[in-house]
Amino acid sequence: MTEIIILSIIQGITEFLPISSSAHLMLISKYLDFNNANLILDTSLHLGSLLAIITYFRKDIFNFIKNKNIFLKILISSIPTMIIGFLLVKFSLIEHLRNYRLIGWTTIIFGILLYFSDLKQSSKIIEENYNYRAAIYIGLFQILSLVPGVSRSGITITGARFFSFSRIDSAKISFLMSIPTLGAVSIYNVKNLLDQNDLAFSILNLYSIIFSFIFSYLTIKFFLNFLKQFSLIYFATYRILLGALILYYTY
Repeated sequence: MTEIIILSIIQGITEFLPISSSAHLMLISKYLDFNNANLILDTSLHLGSLLAIITYFRKDIFNFIKNKNIFLKILISSIPTMIIGFLLVKFSLIEHLRNYRLIGWTTIIFGILLYFSDLKQSSKIIEENYNYRAAIYIGLFQILSLVPGVSRSGITITGARFFSFSRIDSAKISFLMSIPTLGAVSIYNVKNLLDQNDLAFSILNLYSIIFSFIFSYLTIKFFLNFLKQFSLIYFATYRILLGALILYYTY
């Protein structure tokens, strides 16, 4: 149970911050030698994050008629990532990307990219400027999040900032774009749970979903308030230092 709580805290905090949840889950699991850490549990934790984002933006989601154009663009922007992600899993290529040297380099490189994107002057808002061109553009950025260490939140925020969206709106775009992606991952996870047919295993996943939901919801609320006062340089600096530390121990 302790392992589940720790992994849920990590997932909840890092899924929506631009610092890579998959990288942190892999590193902490390796360092603490967790027995429960695996790809299926990882996707269960993502289900908790999905429920948190749906709960937080429930007013926007329930008011679908007013926001249907935005959600259609969100869905379109997520299609490339879901297709490439499916192919990586289908042909068992995803595990080849889960190595620590790659995580170290991607953590640094995309931390630097996040920093430079945050220097961009922002003038665009979702309601007026989130068109199909922006949706496809940011969606192509999101494909890179399939590589551990890149960070789905980080790369979508980076893409939105390069496209001149404000920090708050960039974060909102990233959050909303996570719904289709996390939904696809969660469906894949449910299929794996049914295939396992193991009650004890399913209970562990239920706990992970609950705790991940709680910490994800709190992180979303914190991050949006944080961006009202501060820049993304703190997260970029953290990524660079973390990546350097990973490479130091790896090499």
